[in-house]
Amino acid sequence: MAKVKYYYDPEKLAFLKIRPKKFRYLGNVFLFILSSAIFGVLGLFVLINTNILQTPKEKVQEREIAEFKTNYLLLNKKLDLVAEVLDELEVRDNDIYRAYFNTAPIPDEQRRSGLGGINRYRSFIGLTNEKILTTTNEKMDMLSKQIAIQSQSLDDIIELAKGKEAFLASIPAIQPVKNEDLKRMASGYGYRSDPFTKIKKFHAGMDFSAETGTPVYATGDGKIIRANNELSGYGNLIEVDHGHGYLTRYAHLSRYNARQGQAVKRGDIIGYVGSTGRSSGPHLHYEVHYLGNVVNPLNYYYGDISAKEFELLSQEANQENQSLD
Repeated sequence: MAKVKYYYDPEKLAFLKIRPKKFRYLGNVFLFILSSAIFGVLGLFVLINTNILQTPKEKVQEREIAEFKTNYLLLNKKLDLVAEVLDELEVRDNDIYRAYFNTAPIPDEQRRSGLGGINRYRSFIGLTNEKILTTTNEKMDMLSKQIAIQSQSLDDIIELAKGKEAFLASIPAIQPVKNEDLKRMASGYGYRSDPFTKIKKFHAGMDFSAETGTPVYATGDGKIIRANNELSGYGNLIEVDHGHGYLTRYAHLSRYNARQGQAVKRGDIIGYVGSTGRSSGPHLHYEVHYLGNVVNPLNYYYGDISAKEFELLSQEANQENQSLD
C-alpha cells in the first residue's frame, strides 16, 4: 500500500492529504507498463535460448544429433584402423612385392595427393557438426583413393609374377620355426635390451623361443654358403644364399641337417634349435639380408601365416623387450 502524505493548512488549522498531480500518476503507470514489457521480453529471450521450453520433438532431435555425433566418432576410429592396415600393405607393396620384381615403388606423393577440384564438402558449411562431418568424409575419400591405387598396384604385381615361380620360390617367405613348435616369439627386430649387459642395442633379427631340437626350416630356395660356428656370437650358424640379393641366417643351432654347398628348397629342415654361441636360452635367431643390408624379417612371412596370425606376431615382435642373444 502506498504511503499517504499530509501537509498542515494554517487557515483551516488541520492536516490535509497531499494529493499527487494527475500527470505524475499517469507517468508512474506508464513506467510500470514499460518496465513490465522490457522484463517480459528479456525473460522470453532467456527462455527461448535455454532447454526449459524444449518441445518433445526438439528433445528427440537433440538425442538423435547426439547419437549421430557418437556414431561419427566411432566411424572415425574405424577409419583410422583401416588406414593403419592400408599403410602396412603399402609398405609391403613398395618394399617387398615391387622389390621382388625390381619395379619402382609408387611415390608417397602419388598415394597421398589430394583429390583437387572444387570444395567437395561445401554442403557441410554452417552445420552444427561441420568439422566432424568434413573430417570423416575427407578420410573416406582419401582411403577410397588409396585403395584404388593399391588395387591397381596389386594387379600389376600379379602380371609381373606370372611365369616367375622359380624366382618367387627363392624369396624368404615362411617362418623358420612352425607356430605349433613355438613357445613364443621372444624378440623382434630393432633396439632391444641385451640379456647380458642390459644395455639397449640393435637386434638385427627375430628370436623364436622353442625347445632344443625343434626343426628349423629353410625359408626359401637357395644354396647353403655357411654351416659352421666361425662367426662370433652366432654359435652353430647356417647361411643360405637365395639369389636376387637375398640371404638368410639361422643361428645358435644345436646341430645341422645340411652341409655347406648343398641346394635346399623352401620348407627343407636344415638344422635344429639350440643355444650355442652367445645365447641366454634355447631359441633360433633368424635374419634376412637384402642387397647386403639387414631388413626386418617380419615383412617376409606372407607365405604361411594368416592375416590374424601376422597381426599377433607383429604385436609381439614390436614389444621393446629383452632379446635372447
